[in-house]
Amino acid sequence: MAQRLVVVLAALFTLHAVAGAADWPQWLGANRDGVWLEEGILEKFPEGGPKVVWRTPLGGGYSGPAVAGGQVFVMDRRVERDAAKPQNDFDRQTVIKGYERVVCLNEADGQVIWTHEYPCDYRISYQSGPRCTPTVDGDRVYCLGAMGDLHCLSAVDGRVLWSKNFIKDYGQEPAVWGWSAHPLVDGDRLICIVGGEGTTAVAFDKMTGKELWRALSAKDPGYAPPVIFTIDGVRHLLIWTPRELAALVPESGKLLWSVPFESRQGLSIPTPRLIGGNKVFVTAFYNGPLLVEVTGGATPRAEVVWKGTSQSEMRTDKLHAIMCTPYSDGEFIYGVCSYGQLRCLKVADGTRVWETFKATTAGRPVRWANAFLTPQAGRYFLFNEKGELIIARLTAEGYDEIDRAKLIEPTSVTAGRDYVWTHPAFANKRIFVRNDQEIACFSLAK
Repeated sequence: MAQRLVVVLAALFTLHAVAGAADWPQWLGANRDGVWLEEGILEKFPEGGPKVVWRTPLGGGYSGPAVAGGQVFVMDRRVERDAAKPQNDFDRQTVIKGYERVVCLNEADGQVIWTHEYPCDYRISYQSGPRCTPTVDGDRVYCLGAMGDLHCLSAVDGRVLWSKNFIKDYGQEPAVWGWSAHPLVDGDRLICIVGGEGTTAVAFDKMTGKELWRALSAKDPGYAPPVIFTIDGVRHLLIWTPRELAALVPESGKLLWSVPFESRQGLSIPTPRLIGGNKVFVTAFYNGPLLVEVTGGATPRAEVVWKGTSQSEMRTDKLHAIMCTPYSDGEFIYGVCSYGQLRCLKVADGTRVWETFKATTAGRPVRWANAFLTPQAGRYFLFNEKGELIIARLTAEGYDEIDRAKLIEPTSVTAGRDYVWTHPAFANKRIFVRNDQEIACFSLAK
C-alpha cells in the first residue's frame, strides 16, 4: 500500500509538471471552454481506428472523465442485486437502491487506484448514474452525485475530507434529472448549483466545506454548470437557471446583472459561451437561444441582442440544443439542435447558415440526438451518441468530414434506441470515453 502511494504521489506531481495544460481536470477542460489546445495530434485515423491504450470495466452513469496528474477520475453507479431499471425512463416514483462511486484510475494503464462508494437511492428520471464530471484541484477532487451528495476527496487515496448533501443540508428536492451542474473551483471557493430560495448558487470554502456565500432564487435550478468569464476587466460568474441568465461577483455572490429567460421543463443545460469578448450565448431545448451583450465596465449591464422566436423543439428557427455546448469562432456559432441537426448560425443576428445530420443520425431527425464539439487546431473532434469520433472542419461553407472511427458501444437504451451521452476528455494526446459498462482510452498522437 505504501509503495502504491509513493507511485501515485510521484505521478501526481511529476506528470502534472510536465503535462500542465495538457490535462483535462474538469468539465470542458482546464479553462472550462471545451477547447483542446494540444499539438501533435493525428490528421486522420489509422486503419482500424485509433490505437486502444486500455479499457477498464465501469458501472452506469453520464459522468465524464477528468484527467489530471497521471490519474483519471470518473463517477458511476452500482445498483443492488436484482434491482430493475424502471420501464419508463421518466419514472420518478420507483426508488432504485444502489451505490454511487468515485473511481480513480491510473492514466497510463487504466488500473483502478482507489474507489469511494456510498449508498445512494435514486428517485430521478434516467437512473443510469451520476451526471457530473469530477473537478480536480491539486491534491483534491470534488464530486457531485445525482442525488446531491457533494464530496471533497483526497486525490491520492480517496479519503473523504469533507462532504455535503443538498437534500439534508439545504432542504432541496432533486430536479427531474437530478443534480447535474459540474462544480467549479475559483480561488479558495467551490461554487455549486444547489437550488431553492436564496441558495440556487452556493460557494463553499474548498478546503473545509464551510459556506462562504449564497445567492439567487429559482424554483427549478436547472442543470447548467457555473462558469466565469472576464468581460471588460470584470470577472462575471455566470449562473443560468430556467428563470434567468445572471452574473454574480465570484468572491461575494453579489448580483451584477440578470436577464429574464424562462426555460420550459427546467431545461437550462448547455454551458454558457462567451463570444467576441463581451457577448454571452445560451440555448435551450424548447425555448431556443439567447444572446446578450455586456457593457459598462466596472458597472456592467446586459442587453438582449437577439433570441429565438420559436417555443417549439420541433419547429425551430435558430438553435434549440439539449446537451451539446455550442462553440463560436466569433462570427459563427456551431451546435447540435433538438433533433440532431448540426447547425451553423451567424453571431450577428442568429440567422441559420446551414445544417446537416451527417455527424449525428446520418440523415434523419431523431429526438435528443447529440454530438459533442471540441475544437482543436482549426478543426473539430465530434464525439456522437453512437460512440463514434469524427474529425471535421466546420466553416460558413458547411460541414467537411475528414474521418470517423467507432470507439465505444452505445449501451444506454431508451425506447429501443441505443446511445452514449457522456462528454469525453482530451488529455496528453489521448481521448477518454465511457459508457455504462467501461471506460476506455485511445491514443490520438500523430
